Amino acid sequence: MGKKEEEDIIRIAKKMDKMAQKKNGAGALDLLKELRSVPMTLELLQSTRIGMSVNAIRKQSTDEEVTSLAKSLIKSWKKLLDEPGGGEKPSDEKRKEQTTPVVSPSQGSPEAKEESSSSNSSSKSEPTEVTPNTLINTFPRAPITSDSIRLKCREMLANALQTGDDYIAIGADCEELGAQIEECIFQEFKNTDMKYKNRVRSRISNLKDMKNPNLRRTVLCGSVTPERMAKMTAEEMASDELKEMRKNLTKEAVRDHQMATTGGTQTDLFTCGKCKGKSCTYTQVQTRSADEPMTTFVFCNECGNRWKFC
Repeated sequence: MGKKEEEDIIRIAKKMDKMAQKKNGAGALDLLKELRSVPMTLELLQSTRIGMSVNAIRKQSTDEEVTSLAKSLIKSWKKLLDEPGGGEKPSDEKRKEQTTPVVSPSQGSPEAKEESSSSNSSSKSEPTEVTPNTLINTFPRAPITSDSIRLKCREMLANALQTGDDYIAIGADCEELGAQIEECIFQEFKNTDMKYKNRVRSRISNLKDMKNPNLRRTVLCGSVTPERMAKMTAEEMASDELKEMRKNLTKEAVRDHQMATTGGTQTDLFTCGKCKGKSCTYTQVQTRSADEPMTTFVFCNECGNRWKFC
C-alpha cells in the first residue's frame, strides 16, 4: 500500500484522537466515511493503529450513525485476520515475481523453450515457504474439545482478549490464544472443578481490566506465553499502578512495625481499640514538613495492635 494511504489514515487517526480527548464527536461521521473509502490492509492497521482511534470514537459518541459505522469498520477489519497469509500479500507477490521467468526474444528458439520448461519444473518442485501472519504459531495449537464447560471458558477468554481493539492492530488470533490458555489450565487441574473455574475467572478479570492494558497487550504480542498466562499469580498480573501501591503499603507496614517494636516509649496514655488495654509503646516521627506536628505511631504491648495517632 502506498505512502499516501498511510498518511491519510494517520491524519484521520490524529483528528479522532483529539475528538475523543475533548469528548466532542463533531465531524466524526465524515472522517469515518472517508476512512471507509480507504482500502485497508493488516499492514496499515498495525502501522497506524487506526483501530484504537475508531474504537475510542465509538465509545464516547452518542450519535447512533457514528457508533454503527465505527462498529462496521472494526468488524470488517477483523475479517482481515481470517484471510490466509494475513498481511503477507506483498511478500507473496514478490515471491511470484522471483519465480516467474522473464521471456526475452532470444528465448523463442526451441533450445530456449527447453531451458525455460526445465527451470519452471525445477521451481515447481521446490515447495513455496509461506509465513502465516500470526504471533502464536510458535506454540502448538490447542487440541479440540467437546466439553461444554471448557468451550465456554475458551469463548470467554477469547472475548476478554478482544477487550479494546489492540488485537486488531497486533493481528492476534484471540480464539486460538484463549483456547491455548484454557488448555494449559485444564492440563494443570485435569478437570473442570471449582479450582479450574476460579483460575479461568481470574484470567478473564485481569485481561478485561481497562486500567491494566499492558497485560493484555503482552499476551496478544506473545511476550507472555499462554502457559505463563495460565499460571501467573494475582500479584504478577496486577497493573504497574497497583504493584506500586502494594509496594508502598508494604514499606509503610514494615516501617510502622519497626518503629513500634524497636525503641519507643512505654505509656498508659493510649487505649487500644481492639483489646482496650493501656500498656502501649509509642514513637514519634516527623513524616510531614517541619512546621507540621509529628506523627505518633502506637503499639499495643498486650495484643500487638498498631495504629497511627496524628
